[in-house]
Amino acid sequence: MNCKRKGTRNEYKSIRLLEAAGYICTRAAASLGVFDIVAISETDILLVQVKSNRRESAVEREQIEMFPCPTNARKLIHVWRDRIAAPYVYVIGTRRAQEGNE
Repeated sequence: MNCKRKGTRNEYKSIRLLEAAGYICTRAAASLGVFDIVAISETDILLVQVKSNRRESAVEREQIEMFPCPTNARKLIHVWRDRIAAPYVYVIGTRRAQEGNE
């Protein structure tokens, strides 16, 4: 499987998780922007970068940290590992990682 296809598949896996949690999601396909998914609920907004088998680079991390967003928005990184059912979820702005659904 090529890397682009794997990334797209993992983006859709993240979208399914977020929609199950009550978010309305849109995918920023081929935008080459900072975030892959924007998820909106009645109370908050999630900006999600999806990765496959690795964390973000230092440059990507800086872009995510510097991205301006409203106070009710959270910046997340979903890292999907091969043969693991749920992503590791990193909340940017904290050092905490969560395994499983957001």
